[in-house]
Amino acid sequence: MEQPKYKRVLLKISGEALAGDKSRGLDFGVIGKVCDAIKECVDMGVQVGVVVGGGNFWRGKKDGGEAMVRVRADHMGMLATTINCLAVADVLEQKQVDVRVQTAIEMKQIAEPYIRSRAIHHLEKGRVVIFGCGTGNPFFSTDTGAVLRAAEIDADIILLAKNIDGVYNADPNLDPNAVKYDAISYDEVLAQRLGVMDFTATSLSMDNKIPVLLFALKDPENIKRAVMGEKIGTIVN
Repeated sequence: MEQPKYKRVLLKISGEALAGDKSRGLDFGVIGKVCDAIKECVDMGVQVGVVVGGGNFWRGKKDGGEAMVRVRADHMGMLATTINCLAVADVLEQKQVDVRVQTAIEMKQIAEPYIRSRAIHHLEKGRVVIFGCGTGNPFFSTDTGAVLRAAEIDADIILLAKNIDGVYNADPNLDPNAVKYDAISYDEVLAQRLGVMDFTATSLSMDNKIPVLLFALKDPENIKRAVMGEKIGTIVN
């Protein structure tokens, strides 16, 4: 039987992806397929940490705009990620996957506080660990939270599942001649100002030498393909 390429991965899923074709809320059909793919990875012995965005409910500064103080708007975004974490955890449990939710902001009635050693212990026991609230600080994206958690748990790679199938030299929705990269360096991403992740997340992953594989979540089986080392999406290293 073919063995997975990666032993421990950090999967980042955007909140918008969990909404499916809807722009807001949760599409449990989509979540179910994502959780099926995660279960396949766990059954192969892969240790899986997950960071989920909150854009299907609230996007901090973007939704708060000038009407709110940025810090409070970002706190609302952290709560939105927790809603998504609990939804994904519930679906995983229905599929008989052992899971723990840890949040960077303490809310002990519904989730564990984030503790690195405890998270690693759960992973080693074969449990999926879902990290909520990003970094726990305003002004930082959940992409940065994903890179931070990946560095802390010594993940082999960050799997960046988005609504686009790779990194392009231009927005493929606006430019029909946009070229997709199979591989690209962090230096090139920063120099060309490509929207893989925000600059803080990109710099943090570069400093910690963590590769990032960006691929489309439209086919959730891409999660398993990524873990197996198949050539999909774009690798940034």
